[in-house]
Amino acid sequence: MRNLIDILDLSEKEIDFLIKKADDIINRPEEYREKCKYKKLATLFFEPSTRTRLSFEAAMMELGGGVLGFSEAASSSAAKGESVSDTVAVVSGYADIIAMRHPKEGAPLVASMRSEVPVINAGDGGHNHPTQTLTDLFTIYKEKGGFENLTVGLCGDLKFGRTVHSLIAAMSRYKGVKFVLISPDELKLPRYVKESHIKPKGIEYEQTSSLEYAMPKLDVLYMTRVQSERFFNEEDYIRLKNSYILTPDKLKNARQDMIILHPLPRVNEISTSVDNDSRACYFKQAKYGKYIRMALILMLLEVE
Repeated sequence: MRNLIDILDLSEKEIDFLIKKADDIINRPEEYREKCKYKKLATLFFEPSTRTRLSFEAAMMELGGGVLGFSEAASSSAAKGESVSDTVAVVSGYADIIAMRHPKEGAPLVASMRSEVPVINAGDGGHNHPTQTLTDLFTIYKEKGGFENLTVGLCGDLKFGRTVHSLIAAMSRYKGVKFVLISPDELKLPRYVKESHIKPKGIEYEQTSSLEYAMPKLDVLYMTRVQSERFFNEEDYIRLKNSYILTPDKLKNARQDMIILHPLPRVNEISTSVDNDSRACYFKQAKYGKYIRMALILMLLEVE
């Protein structure tokens, strides 16, 4: 039985397999409509979500399966004090696979140790979000044709951004990748991420607080939201929340074939006037997430 807790649980070969499977699902959807008939996905979301939860549910439904679960901790027995471990021990008797989001780092790992069925980490605090990373990788593959020799700019909340941490871990495995880390000092990428994934491999990277400086160098611009839910001090959040706002004017020096990604939701870090730019791929990205999650469900359930 396989779980997906961290993007590095998947080899490059397995990621390649998932990408090709997702592409096949897009091209031949009728072949997959009953692949998970009579199978059930449990979505255990202890933290709010729109895209991740609904794309998981849509993925299972389009595979012919059913869905059960909850969308917030308050509507589960967690509100009565039940532990994650006990919740999962019970729910794994009702479902064939579990997708779980939790505000505490490590909660999905604890869940996987108690579960009788595969567990997918759908985001744990500021730690990891492997299925968002699969979505990001699939989008880069579809829009850029591969992963090698790309310069990736990551902008905004690099300290708490679990999507950033997971994407760096995944992209660091490909040849010729460079990173440009764009953030205010208070939201810099944590040292442990650099020490784990960038420095040991000799990957070229630079840190800057200027989006305008970085823009002409980038093949991929990954914008992020400054997350109010990760701050203990509201004053710090208010001071930093508008650090970077992407506008058409700031794109004047960007490459014409650069792509703009965002894990969403956005607040105001990308102006709506950018939405019609041919380089804006964040709504495509959200749609691609459904297909890569369909591929992942099939893999973990060992369905051909």
